[in-house]
Amino acid sequence: MEDFSFCLRLHVSAAFSAKAKVAMSRFEPGSSINYEKMHENINIVRRRLNRPLTLSEKIVYGHLDDPAGQEIDRGRTYLRLRPDRVAMQDATAQMAMLQFISSGLPKVAVPSTIHCDHLIEAQIGGVQDLQKAKEVNQEVYNFLATAAAKYGVGFWKPGSGIIHQIILENYAYPGVMLIGTDSHTPNGGGLGAICIGVGGADAVDVMAGIPWELKCPKVIGVRLTGTLSGWTSPKDVILKVAGILTVKGGTGAIVEYHGPGVDSISCTGMATICNMGAEIGATTSVFPYNHRMRTYMEKTGRGEIASVADQFKDDLVPDKDCEYDQVIEINLSELKPHINGPFTPDLAHPVSEIGAIAKKSGWPLEVKVGLIGSCTNSSYEDMGRAASLAKQALDKGLKCKAQFTVTPGSEQIRATIERDGYAKILSDVGGIVLANACGPCIGQWDRRDVKKGEKNTIVTSFNRNFTARNDANPATHAFVTSPEIVTALALAGTLNFNPETDYLTAPNGEKFKLEPPTGEELPSRDFDPGQDTYQHPPAENSAVDVSPSSNRLQLLEPFDKWHGKDLEDMRILIKVKGKCTTDHISAAGPWLKFRGHLDNISNNLLIGAVNIENDAVNKVKNQLTGEYGGVPDVARHYKASGVNWVVVGDENYGEGSSREHAALEPRHLGGRAIIVKSFARIHADGYLHWVIEYFHDLESVSCCCLLFSHLVCCSETNLKKQGLLPLTFANPNDYDKIRPDDKISITGLKSFAPGKPLTAMIKHSDGSQESISLNHTFNETQIEWFKAGSALNRMKELQ
Repeated sequence: MEDFSFCLRLHVSAAFSAKAKVAMSRFEPGSSINYEKMHENINIVRRRLNRPLTLSEKIVYGHLDDPAGQEIDRGRTYLRLRPDRVAMQDATAQMAMLQFISSGLPKVAVPSTIHCDHLIEAQIGGVQDLQKAKEVNQEVYNFLATAAAKYGVGFWKPGSGIIHQIILENYAYPGVMLIGTDSHTPNGGGLGAICIGVGGADAVDVMAGIPWELKCPKVIGVRLTGTLSGWTSPKDVILKVAGILTVKGGTGAIVEYHGPGVDSISCTGMATICNMGAEIGATTSVFPYNHRMRTYMEKTGRGEIASVADQFKDDLVPDKDCEYDQVIEINLSELKPHINGPFTPDLAHPVSEIGAIAKKSGWPLEVKVGLIGSCTNSSYEDMGRAASLAKQALDKGLKCKAQFTVTPGSEQIRATIERDGYAKILSDVGGIVLANACGPCIGQWDRRDVKKGEKNTIVTSFNRNFTARNDANPATHAFVTSPEIVTALALAGTLNFNPETDYLTAPNGEKFKLEPPTGEELPSRDFDPGQDTYQHPPAENSAVDVSPSSNRLQLLEPFDKWHGKDLEDMRILIKVKGKCTTDHISAAGPWLKFRGHLDNISNNLLIGAVNIENDAVNKVKNQLTGEYGGVPDVARHYKASGVNWVVVGDENYGEGSSREHAALEPRHLGGRAIIVKSFARIHADGYLHWVIEYFHDLESVSCCCLLFSHLVCCSETNLKKQGLLPLTFANPNDYDKIRPDDKISITGLKSFAPGKPLTAMIKHSDGSQESISLNHTFNETQIEWFKAGSALNRMKELQ
């Protein structure tokens, strides 16, 4: 490694030019890029395992707290890791910073940032919507800005852009390990980074300098051959993979792309693929370091990092003959444009067939709205390719038949596409340029062209399309595809249009076919940084205030400890029928404003879940009064009456991204256990998603406080961290034995141990009883969380 036994440190300096200031301000004082340490750790682990390593393993094991002593077994053991950075979006940062405040620590131990992107609602247009968001969310923005200043956290103001695009432009680099409080944090894998979505408690662990725990992931290899061309885009790769693996297929694994086809994909295209890997439940996704990444880093002001990465390139690509737990082969030369949906991101269709499939399925053919942008597809290349199609239509006098919206991923992208003419072309064809924010992708969309319950179709370049996610309308059929296909379908106004073969009609009656989209990977000139929206942590502390009368923010109180006995005669709050995503457990939309107030946001607990007793949502029987009420109301009544309760669920409980609130809310309202057939990796993201990722290991030392919010940890771990019992039926058919009016006792807690099942005694209302076996995945540390009442409580016990 020549003479690279050093830690490259980059500091922000007032001497930087205006353009470099935005590009380099990401490196707070004390941030570091330590390839040499990672190299040492990789060598230690390689000698121990005596086998070639995948790229995922190199980066993950390269960040082990104890590479010499850590037990490593993919899919079984828990790893203690030292991530390099933390990034938080504003909806989840509220709870994360509230936890950090309660820890009593003076400053964060690793470079951390907050990004204001989730609280801006799309209504009219970017400028007006941003101004309204600043007014409506002033209290929250002020809290986040002052808390960031006090604790040494960088703060990206409203309008700066979407967290994942900002990370790609500023913080991600090959080999870094970054955790972010959003399920689509894996976007950074497009720059060869291991970026994992977590919940607030995990973020607090890392900010406190505590090793972070992750179950040793398996590795799914996706070997790419051939070359992308024509209408096929990077988005089609992940749409195809989602169709193969489904929303559960990536659970517990990192998806690692490799093979000769990789070099035909741009860096931002690779980010698109990694971003949507969250929809298959993957821990994260990653690409090997190559010249595309180097060029992107140079263009975004990080040529110094690229130069060091070149010296350590062997650590940033997989070893020859490394073994994957599963391998998928995709020939990019044969891959066709895809469109996935509706209602789930893994229902994959070739674009050439979607019209016929929609007719047969009774899906609305008319495209009401086409939406491009979001964290998944808002790069300069994406906007350029969409604009190339819009320009062809304009040249023929044609505008979009559907409504058309454009969401720039960052202020830098907005300013650059405006300078280079793309924004004007997209506006001229009928597009409305929205704020640099998440907007409709997470349900922050004040949609008024259709009534709630009205059946309609929208097509987006987003990543997720669960029922009602984008517009709160359960009758909206949302399809996800590439920005190019969205633009083509918005021009045609129908799903029954294949741009590779079909013709559009100009106003003068002329028939014409769109030529395949084209677009520059990066601007020929430097990026235009636009407005300076970054607040660097000041040298002096500032004050942070949370008013007791606030309905947006609430300081946290510790949960009660386990009383040392079995949990007896618990009521069933709800027996959930079918799919129960984090959108069902903790909806976003209008609830987003309460992310920093646990008691208020708990009023959305499971209001979207279907009650098996009556096939209704938010209508359950209060077994103490005999009356029906909303799920949160019944839960509150049980808690006030001193009655513990459980939730019973089906397969893949907690799919989505907002996991933390999905765990905090049931605990806050008196829940003790979640008993299901299986858990999703991610206790779910976004908008009508909510509950956000939260947990993993905490152990020893001084730090945090409870709760948090929005993509990527294991749903089970989130629940464990709040002192709940996530349990699965040893026999999935036992789900059918439980009746809504039963009482359940969980026994065996006095001898609670890893690998040892617990027993549930079911008492039916007719006086009969039966027992069933319940499995769990608790390790010793997590059992201590349960006994203490939460991971945070346990941390404080160890101080």
